[in-house]
Amino acid sequence: MSVLDNWGQWKEFLGSRLDQAQSQGMSNGVISDIAYQVGDYLAKNVDPKNEQEKVLADLWSVASPEEQHAIANMMVKLVQNNG
Repeated sequence: MSVLDNWGQWKEFLGSRLDQAQSQGMSNGVISDIAYQVGDYLAKNVDPKNEQEKVLADLWSVASPEEQHAIANMMVKLVQNNG
């Protein structure tokens, strides 16, 4: 089972990666850029595995690059606040 199969596991996975990046001194700007790159990769290369991912994929597909950055930043905030 992939971490992408379950929304809760996906958020936990992202949260642990975020903690790891912050503990290594990565700036919020770099984290934001990486989140955008991951979101863009997933949108282009990975089929959504659950309803939450389908919503994110749909939003990403109609968003401008600036809006996509905002979506990525919101995912970072989501895992920060739930972690």
